[in-house]
Amino acid sequence: MKFKAEIDIMPQEALLDPQGKAVSNSMPNIGLPEISGVRIGRHVRLFIDANNQAEAESKVDDACKKLLANLIMETYSFQVEAV
Repeated sequence: MKFKAEIDIMPQEALLDPQGKAVSNSMPNIGLPEISGVRIGRHVRLFIDANNQAEAESKVDDACKKLLANLIMETYSFQVEAV
């Protein structure tokens, strides 16, 4: 079976996010002072060949832990669906 994974990788809450801070500080300048606390991460989409949903999720989790996310500085979450 083929599965699609949507993965969100974000800096850990305890760490500074210079990009997010710069965007937050710019919001009042563009007329959006009510927006604050911006955090910037990345989104990854990938496809997996697996026998079932559990196996696909396990492969995505392994990919995140071993390559896609730096677990010292980042957290990740994902959703897997059959395609």
